[in-house]
Amino acid sequence: PLAGPRDPAPAGRSARARPVTLRTARDAVTAAVRYLRRLGHEDVRRADQRPPSAIALAGRGVLAHVDPSARPATARDVECLWLAAMTESAACLYVSLAGYADEARARADALGVPLFLLDPTGTPRPVNPPAEALDADRT
Repeated sequence: PLAGPRDPAPAGRSARARPVTLRTARDAVTAAVRYLRRLGHEDVRRADQRPPSAIALAGRGVLAHVDPSARPATARDVECLWLAAMTESAACLYVSLAGYADEARARADALGVPLFLLDPTGTPRPVNPPAEALDADRT
């Protein structure tokens, strides 16, 4: 499996993320998959497309790019994700370990792409207003 076992949710409560110490790119992908599942996307898998600077994940109605590199994501990275999502008629979000260049944040805001930063425990933190709205919707 791509990300290991699912986090069981106690009756009447939403699942909470268990901390995952990020050591490898696979750990970052695992954290992103768990977050997508908590958002209701149970069918998350590695996407068929292979973006040059990230790992693509797909589920019914959603496309996510997980960037485990040490460089901030660029505006081009955000635009490529958005275009790929538009061709699939899917929502999208970007998860990064190193953050985002100023131009990437501005472009994501203009396109409505949620940006998340993975903290060292693997918890996605909203970076822009679309991400804050998405994160608020899940609580």
